[in-house]
Amino acid sequence: MTKTVRLTMAQAVTRFLSRQMTEIDGKKVQIFGGVWAIFGHGNVAGIGEALYQVRDDLPTFRAHNEQAMAHAAIAYAKANFRRRFMAATSSIGPGALNMVTAAALAHVNRLPVLFLPGDVFANRLPDPVLQQAEDFSDGTATVNDCFRAVSRYFDRITRPEQIIPALNRAMQVLTDPAECGPVTLSLCQDVQAEAYDYPESFFAERVWTPRRVRPDRQELAAAVAALKGAKKPLVIAGGGVLYSQASRELAKLVQGAGIPVCETQGGKSSLPDDHPLNMAAVGVTGTSAANRLAEEADVVLAVGTRLQDFTTGSWALFKNSGRTIIGLNSQPFDAGKHWALPLVADAAEGLSELTAALKGWKAPAAWTDNALKGKTDWQADAGKVTASTNAAYPSDAQVIGAVQRTMGASVTLLHAAGGLPGELHKLWQAGAPGSYHAEYGFSTMGYEIAGGLGVKMAKPDEEVVVMIGDGSYLMLNSEIATSVMLGLKLVIVLLDNRGYGCINRLQMATGGANFNNLLKDSRHEILPDIDFAAHAASLGAISEKVTSIAGLETALGQAKQNSRTTVLVIDTDPLVSTDAGGHWWDVAVPEVSSRREVNAARKKYEEALSERQA
Repeated sequence: MTKTVRLTMAQAVTRFLSRQMTEIDGKKVQIFGGVWAIFGHGNVAGIGEALYQVRDDLPTFRAHNEQAMAHAAIAYAKANFRRRFMAATSSIGPGALNMVTAAALAHVNRLPVLFLPGDVFANRLPDPVLQQAEDFSDGTATVNDCFRAVSRYFDRITRPEQIIPALNRAMQVLTDPAECGPVTLSLCQDVQAEAYDYPESFFAERVWTPRRVRPDRQELAAAVAALKGAKKPLVIAGGGVLYSQASRELAKLVQGAGIPVCETQGGKSSLPDDHPLNMAAVGVTGTSAANRLAEEADVVLAVGTRLQDFTTGSWALFKNSGRTIIGLNSQPFDAGKHWALPLVADAAEGLSELTAALKGWKAPAAWTDNALKGKTDWQADAGKVTASTNAAYPSDAQVIGAVQRTMGASVTLLHAAGGLPGELHKLWQAGAPGSYHAEYGFSTMGYEIAGGLGVKMAKPDEEVVVMIGDGSYLMLNSEIATSVMLGLKLVIVLLDNRGYGCINRLQMATGGANFNNLLKDSRHEILPDIDFAAHAASLGAISEKVTSIAGLETALGQAKQNSRTTVLVIDTDPLVSTDAGGHWWDVAVPEVSSRREVNAARKKYEEALSERQA
């Protein structure tokens, strides 16, 4: 007879999560690093009580904002190369919906996180419950249905035994390289408290290890033939290289064959910046070295990238009409994009088999030498824009230079939306794999500080540097207090350009008037004079407003010695960005306007469209 244990549904969930394991460097560890929780009436009596019971085995962390705690969980998973992850639970209503943006972020970036939002009563008797949004035509709909579009797997638990198949399916998705992404189990609050006789076998310890799919023989043969016929081959390294931990295999392939490499935002740090064949960033925010090669390449091996528009310059970057794209990806959807030759495989396995099959073959020396010269030229350009300055309002690039010189390449750098991703993608000199952490798949303002907290939880012994603009800071800064509370030190560099400088520049580039982006161009009676240093100090951080690049470097040196989160604020120029490198990006300009600047921008836009190759 099957042995059972009587538990509430919520207790069964938390016990199950605490028994899921993985292996890292030969050591068995829990696959869930913990649960982020903000309690309300929809989860405190169920999941809240259950988490208390397992608090020594499955730690619970308290945050100040549901979106932020989910960002921290997602960043933790990314910093762990998807090998470990976290869960996040909230009450129903606004608490749950606050996490939907984070769910979309995880979905776009193919990152694992388990959402456990509370939901309405399955028995419907208290209908409508507090925070329930009633649908006049559908009695089964709740606000948690918003998670469906941004979850890889969604389930609403209306009976306690339903978690047995649901949690198994959740683990399959969270650990699958191809299907990886957010999972939402919507937990009806009355069912959280209902008891059931669960089989003890359901709680048996289970070890989950990454699936490493090897390539199909025919697909491999086609990819090898294309590469051997290439005169100008190029590798684009995406985030899949890092998630597969395939940096060594990538280096072996390109060194043996003399193929230059460029990196997406998600793939940056696949190779160290000082690797001679690493041309660094590609695409809209790319280096001149990488983009020049991409324009000429006849065979492009795209490894672990979804080839979105910033990587491909809205598909105008690849100008060789006879080009072939090879899509090496664990997800067939991504592997076959834009008529690519698909090579469906784990990145490490696929690269290893390509290396073996290409043994003895090398790209033409002239192509490799041309790439090396281009890198040297780019490094000279980058050195100029990141050099120190006495300007009252330095550029973002000059601030980046100061952080790089003072902190070095051994730190983990984190950033997200705004102007910084473009400058950092080009200019930051990354070191070890995973040391460059960008959230640019969904470009989520407010990710930075919470994400930095998640990275620090994954890498407690490393220095984590967060670079953030004033716009993002004002959107979501509360987890500074959480970092102080948990003793997880961050170094936060806040660049204050007094508004949304990046979008203001885009507005100007498309012929628009300066309108509603910089604070001075927004409707106002009094311009705000925000004391960011004082605000950060009020949350418990060490903080300082610096007035020069030299002052920033001195303050960064002190920040290394500080024992808790440090916020350094510097004013920057909102109108300056790096001209070197970069590429056109498809941002539609109005066909009709009363502004001559818009009409001129439209003419240039149409010219660019005519040159794009489908």
